[in-house]
Amino acid sequence: MDRARAELRREPPPDLSDVGSDEGLLEQIRDEIRSGGPMPFARFMELALYDAEAGYYRGPAARPGRAGDFLTAPELHPIFGASLAVALDDVWDRLGRPSPFVVRESGAGTGTLALAILDELTLVGSPLRAAVRYEAVDVDPRRVEVFANRLAAAGHGDVVDAADPAASIEGVILGNEILDALPVHRVRWRDGGLHEVAVDLDAGGGLHEIEIEPSTPSLADHLSAEGIQLVEGQTAEVGLAADVWIASAAGQLRRGLLLLIDYGAAAAELYDPIRRRDGTLRAYVRHQVHDDPYRHVGRQDLTAHVDVTAVERAAHGAGLSTVGITTQAEALMGLGIEERLREIQADPATTFEAYALIRAALLRLLDPAAMGQFRVMAFGRGWRLAPDDAPLRMFSFRLPAGRRDAQGTR
Repeated sequence: MDRARAELRREPPPDLSDVGSDEGLLEQIRDEIRSGGPMPFARFMELALYDAEAGYYRGPAARPGRAGDFLTAPELHPIFGASLAVALDDVWDRLGRPSPFVVRESGAGTGTLALAILDELTLVGSPLRAAVRYEAVDVDPRRVEVFANRLAAAGHGDVVDAADPAASIEGVILGNEILDALPVHRVRWRDGGLHEVAVDLDAGGGLHEIEIEPSTPSLADHLSAEGIQLVEGQTAEVGLAADVWIASAAGQLRRGLLLLIDYGAAAAELYDPIRRRDGTLRAYVRHQVHDDPYRHVGRQDLTAHVDVTAVERAAHGAGLSTVGITTQAEALMGLGIEERLREIQADPATTFEAYALIRAALLRLLDPAAMGQFRVMAFGRGWRLAPDDAPLRMFSFRLPAGRRDAQGTR
């Protein structure tokens, strides 16, 4: 079950009864609340996901993948990475084919996406394969080591370089489902004013929510800059950490693209008081989704939809220009994913089982009710195109207007 298709469950299914929480992390959170008072939700989410000892993304257990808690597009099928290889080849060509051409992937994990990209460049004999240098960035150094070993075993060890965030690159900074997992502040409009959701302790030491005065004026400023006015009782997420992340990523880009793929929407849709009255925060564990962030602390993923309007504003503030924003469905169509499926079908070596698997994956990647509605966002530095130049292939395809409106595409 992928993140976009998962149905919200108000009660945990029976097979989650053994998940529990990380008790050491829970006690650390309790101690911080006891000593400093109620904790803004953003701080709780930071600890739950990124604590150096027990955070969800710092543990050795599987996270994305069929054996983990959720599926991202790269784990679904290598056809996703193969399509991105076409996009990278296109960007490299537009930049004048520099060598080296660096792909710095944030949240690279164990290399599933990188492996699919490099396998495709090798398979088609792209000259980019000789110029590319692939750098993995991950919060857990153990996964960077696994990444390097996995790519070396697949014959790609010659292109893997150590990432140095202090060094600027010419190429692409790539982030697939990165922004949605950054800590968010939660706010609520109550009695004519903006309040922030914080985490406190009840009489038994359990975690529960309260409302406090906003911990920073940036929360109100963020909503005001987008023309957003919440209604009475409405809860929303504000991704201040995403602004910081984008500024840092942009600072690493000397020339090329910041390419982000994530689920989200423009501000007007994201903060819609009817469809999004309770916000978008969700928890994922063992391919199940629910809305209680305090249930399996340290052992479940926490995510919130990305504010595409804020992402673009942050990119512009960091000196980047918008190259294109579209949906994943439209991007993959522009990159020729349907033609690729037909080629696979026509290949005599393709078994029925292999074809059925890739076709099912393709449907999920393009489905406007699931992964197809994810946003593909590209922002450039040193990116100059003449007025009559064709767009990049990933921004060349547009669905008919009626279908595009149904997907909420810009």
